[in-house]
Amino acid sequence: MPVQPASRTVLADWFREHSTTLTTLDPHQPLDDLEVFREVVGDARVVAIGEGAHFVEEFSRARQRVLRFLAERCGFTVLAMEFGFSEAFPLDRWLQGEGDDGDLAKVGRFATKWGAADLMRWLRYHNRISAHPLRFAGIDVPEAGGALRPALEPVAEYLREVDPDALRLVDTVLEISDRFLKDCGSGAAAGAAWAGLQPSEQNELTATLARLLLRLRAAEPLYVPRSSQSRFDIARRRVEAACHTDYMFQAMNALMSGRGSAADLAVREIYMAESVRWHLERAAPGTRIVLAAHNSHIHKTELELGGGLTALPMGQHLQRMLGQDYRAVALIHTSDHVPEMYPDQSAAVGFTLAEARLQPAEPGSVEAALTDAGLADRITLTNLRHAPRDAQGAPLLNNIRSQSSVLSTPVSEAFDAVIAVPTVTRDRTVPF
Repeated sequence: MPVQPASRTVLADWFREHSTTLTTLDPHQPLDDLEVFREVVGDARVVAIGEGAHFVEEFSRARQRVLRFLAERCGFTVLAMEFGFSEAFPLDRWLQGEGDDGDLAKVGRFATKWGAADLMRWLRYHNRISAHPLRFAGIDVPEAGGALRPALEPVAEYLREVDPDALRLVDTVLEISDRFLKDCGSGAAAGAAWAGLQPSEQNELTATLARLLLRLRAAEPLYVPRSSQSRFDIARRRVEAACHTDYMFQAMNALMSGRGSAADLAVREIYMAESVRWHLERAAPGTRIVLAAHNSHIHKTELELGGGLTALPMGQHLQRMLGQDYRAVALIHTSDHVPEMYPDQSAAVGFTLAEARLQPAEPGSVEAALTDAGLADRITLTNLRHAPRDAQGAPLLNNIRSQSSVLSTPVSEAFDAVIAVPTVTRDRTVPF
């Protein structure tokens, strides 16, 4: 429904009155201007900090600053991230001080590959000097759906100790996966490569992973005394990651072929949501988690992407699981360009990264409201939980940018707050 001029005025006036101007994006500067953030956070156990596009320097710096505020002033002790569940364990040890400063590429290859190297180096430094260190937790499928070895190689090591007879199942999976995953750099590339397998190979991969997971579940009373409950739980979660990744091969191939469905795409989302809960359930009492992921993942309601494709995001699952213990904060920008990922099967990662020029923000969007309010050239924080509604009770904010597209969504129901930056700079550390 078109936004009426009167509604644009209402939104502009509301943002002008309720937005707080932040002083800087520098994570090393004083944090007093972020004190207004306490009202958004409340007593929540999980606070998600998003980003409206990947590979944007300003989003990374804003996230670091908010992360520092939540650690130092609100008692948050864990950073969970859109990062492989399995891959995160060695990286966490490095972030706690293990090894040398130059070891990041060895212990966190995925972080360096996808533009998180600066955040990780900053976090290691923070943990070294701060009285409020942060643990690191991964929640995602291995290498965002483009690999199985990061999850299953540690499982093979575990099975050598507790059940060597089960190693044949892991060996079978890795033998099949090596036929199509060796040159894949992401889930986008893996979907197309998976489609090149014979149907019999695709089915054998799925069946063998199912047998492996069932064997672990059934043999828990045997495995735990031979290792520990913690080690068993991690091994099982790694196998579950591999099962979800296998499903995502088909889902990503369908998406890239224009046949994607909400149920298919939600398989990764539910794995990430359940991983957050997994970490919460095994953490010390009082643990609070900062969750870093794309806005489209932390979103609390289902969302409609360009072309009418509906997605069921991680944040929707977390809202169902945690209720008021989950808060979602979108990071957006008011610039006229953004780095965009264009599908390209000839590229190692399955896409090409290039600047996209943007049309003026649509009426009813957060970006348009900030522009109408005269705030587009500032760094702002806005609590959305009392954002204006129309006479029927529907939110006046009904869309928000995501990458170079627009999400149609009741914004104030999808996010508790929004942080906006006026500029966009492509992350220069991304190697593609």
